[in-house]
Amino acid sequence: MSETTAPDTRAAAASSVAGSRVIAESSTARGRRARIALRVLQVVLALFYVFASALPKLIAHPSAAEGFDKMGWGSAGMYIIGALELAGGIALLVPVLQSVAAVALSGLMVGAFVVQLTYFDGENAATPLILIVPLALIAWARRRHNADLVRLLRRRA
Repeated sequence: MSETTAPDTRAAAASSVAGSRVIAESSTARGRRARIALRVLQVVLALFYVFASALPKLIAHPSAAEGFDKMGWGSAGMYIIGALELAGGIALLVPVLQSVAAVALSGLMVGAFVVQLTYFDGENAATPLILIVPLALIAWARRRHNADLVRLLRRRA
């Protein structure tokens, strides 16, 4: 075979390596964008839980107090739920607590859904269900932090 008819294996190998590099770089960039989007989602949810949900309960805003009075839970129930939402919102921003916080807030949202159905005739029942979706995504995506949390707790015990 002459040089012109022999297959050039070096060019094919270089092309394969370049193609692999492009795929790796695009998946790395995609992974980075996904991590940034997840972090932005966590910050948005944390801000929602701290300012829009917990704060009105903790300052006994009339709109929050009215709902808890209607349920018969009074101010004690309102402050407890507000404190749980505040703690969950802050914990969404702490790396080792992110997954656990998302699961805990999801549980709180299941309770809010039941309360909306039983006491308020389902008036705003979709809101807690909608919030469970991104919380579940955060809990799943940050699940590896649970092992870090367990290690931390075992070290302290």
